[in-house]
Amino acid sequence: MTRQRTRHPQEQPAFEFFATCPEGFERDLADELRSIGVRRVRPLKGRVSFAGSALDGERVCLWSRLASRILVVVARFEAADADELYEGAYAIAWETVLAPGASIVVSARGTSAELRNSHFTALKVKDALCDRMVDERGSRPTVDTENADARIAVSLRDTRVTIQLDLSGGPLFWRLPHLAAQSADAPHVLRPDYAALVLAQAGWQKACTDGAAPILIDACCAGGGITLEAASILAGRAPGIDREHWGFSAWGAHDEEAWQTLLKQARDSGCTDAHRGRIIATDTDSAAVSFARRVLKAAGLAGYVTFTQPDASKIISKLALPHGERERAVGAIVLDTVEVPLTKMGRTLKVATGLRDALPTLSLAALTRDDLLTRSVNARPYRLRVMPGNEEAFILTFPPAHVPTGDASSEADVDDKASSARAADAATAPQGAATPEGARSTGPAPVQASATVDLSHGAPVPVLIPESAQFANRLKKNARLRRRWAKREGVTCYRVYDADLPDYAAAIDLYEGSAATPGRWLVAAEYTAPKTVEAALAEARLLDILTIAPLVLDVDPDHVFARTRTRSRGGSQYGKRSPEAGGAHPDVPRPLIEEGGLTFEVNFDDYLDTGIFLDHRVTRARLREHIRENGARRFLNLFAYTGTATCYAADAGVDETVTVDLSNTYLDWTERNLALNGFTGPDHHIVRADVMRWISDMRQTRNRWDLIFCDPPTFSNSAKMGRRTWDVQRDHVELLIGLSRLLTREGDAIFSCNLRSFRPDIESLARAGVVLTDITAETIPEDFARTPKIHRCYLVRRYTPEEAMRRAGIEG
Repeated sequence: MTRQRTRHPQEQPAFEFFATCPEGFERDLADELRSIGVRRVRPLKGRVSFAGSALDGERVCLWSRLASRILVVVARFEAADADELYEGAYAIAWETVLAPGASIVVSARGTSAELRNSHFTALKVKDALCDRMVDERGSRPTVDTENADARIAVSLRDTRVTIQLDLSGGPLFWRLPHLAAQSADAPHVLRPDYAALVLAQAGWQKACTDGAAPILIDACCAGGGITLEAASILAGRAPGIDREHWGFSAWGAHDEEAWQTLLKQARDSGCTDAHRGRIIATDTDSAAVSFARRVLKAAGLAGYVTFTQPDASKIISKLALPHGERERAVGAIVLDTVEVPLTKMGRTLKVATGLRDALPTLSLAALTRDDLLTRSVNARPYRLRVMPGNEEAFILTFPPAHVPTGDASSEADVDDKASSARAADAATAPQGAATPEGARSTGPAPVQASATVDLSHGAPVPVLIPESAQFANRLKKNARLRRRWAKREGVTCYRVYDADLPDYAAAIDLYEGSAATPGRWLVAAEYTAPKTVEAALAEARLLDILTIAPLVLDVDPDHVFARTRTRSRGGSQYGKRSPEAGGAHPDVPRPLIEEGGLTFEVNFDDYLDTGIFLDHRVTRARLREHIRENGARRFLNLFAYTGTATCYAADAGVDETVTVDLSNTYLDWTERNLALNGFTGPDHHIVRADVMRWISDMRQTRNRWDLIFCDPPTFSNSAKMGRRTWDVQRDHVELLIGLSRLLTREGDAIFSCNLRSFRPDIESLARAGVVLTDITAETIPEDFARTPKIHRCYLVRRYTPEEAMRRAGIEG
């Protein structure tokens, strides 16, 4: 643990320092600096000033968990122009500031009326420094912009110049083990200073120094960021103990012997008893837990942490607290939810709230981007605004629900003391200092809306929004009716719910696995909420959907997937996701589903779409029926996606199929789908090409097809298309005219698109001899009846222009 140094009463601080930090850290950083034992601590915006000896500055470098850098003030002076800047910098006794042989780099920030370029300001200071060193030592210091021994920072405000030396040599939060800091495939690992701030808000440092055996439960450990910092605090390990390079090594005031003594004291002060406190960590993502284990082991702190399953009762059991100890437990529950996908957020909140109910004497602190925890806990937290990764987030801190037995103060007293302390700090803060209000959020107030719904599955299910009971009732009714319909029709993958209630605007699809990969999967796709709906409220509703749906539909929570534009571990769920970011590992077999007697591979992890469009179930069956009734021999599938239509055509008995798409990924998928159904060999052609260019090329050949299926995307600007883009409304006439020229004399094409506002240019098409017959209503499955505009579908035939115009009702 950090130790305060006893000073001689007449000893005076010799230097002025600044500890820089992200906004929101100032108050806790000031408290940390006081605990380290420095003087005249004053929180400012984005930094905290303090005073002390040279060794005090180095002690802060070694022990601070919250500071980004430690700067010592070298000089202050006035400079109205470049000449005065040079003179002021030259007047500094650089020969005493810098150690002999130290390389340098100078940076500057701020401007004035005469000094408007920070690069020029830095250059003038560098020139003055080098000239002074030549005059005093007879040699110029080496300038090294990449790995300088001494980093000199120039701050200019109006005519006031402050020159500082960076004692850190690099950000102090650069202290993660190499595994976490350098691994490209690492999951989300919270930066150490943000982890330390969460723990400071939770009171973990204080609990570790008060002599009790504190308990910390990391209910959402992600890649181990908070757990790692908590273990380091419990072990009494100085955060900078393993750092190899320090900026103060190039400082003239540095005393190497005193520094080595300080290092030895830090090593000797560490706690070797891993049982004097308890840290338990868990996460709903098993890959994150596995990585966190490796991070703790790499840091040499694995013995301080126990990992367990994400279940509140199992965690309580793992603590094995003797009878009566729960009422006296001291510590905190912490969690980092900034990268948790909503599919797992419900389980995460259930763990956290379950622990808070079971251990009411522990505080609760969370780093989060939303208000979901506040709704779950149903209490008003202290909110601290922070910006991890330059994105707004909040540290929410809930005091213990009950004060541990033996503490004379009540919960109200604790809240009053905290409020009074913050008010006093705000009243006494110097001008320009950071205040609590500057860091607090004006976000939505806690909603007293925690409720439960009865799903006839035993215990009531907690939800965030009371109205979610209406959604649960509607989903139960839909599920019962859909189940009967699906059994009657022989359908195994279908839509269960489609925004039946306007406030619960999502589509829910259920997938039944084939005999080869048995199981049930659920995909919930969120519709965009109106701008008038509060984002936190929409997110809470979606989270309730993801909590209720798997229970009603009997789906394992790990088989639930959300298609939503909200944040998720690994980034947006729109687009390709790597295995490490939450996507499935490429070596893991994909689930197989059955439709129309055929087998298809689906992928719920990596893409917005699963590999099969369920709304085209009837369309695919119509293609097969058309081939069988009309004896079509050659089939062409354009914009083929994963080739499901090709499989239907092959099953109907055509002699030849041609499948065209620009994506190698989808063409490989098509090949797998064909092979799953036994359709292999030279009669099934897979073509990678830009469809529009390929049609143009084919028109110059004798190749013609009896049946063509074309289901293009609404828009594409793929780099593989070169400078061209694709827009179905703009380009459909060119596409359909070209497509019609590839039909045999009696051939037909089916054209579909999912642009709801699509309007075919009937006249332009007719003048080119192309007639469209709208068959949309005939292709909408019963489970999509609520959204009949999910796609538009047309039968395409070619005639002479005169006949086409007559059929289209257009006068020549």
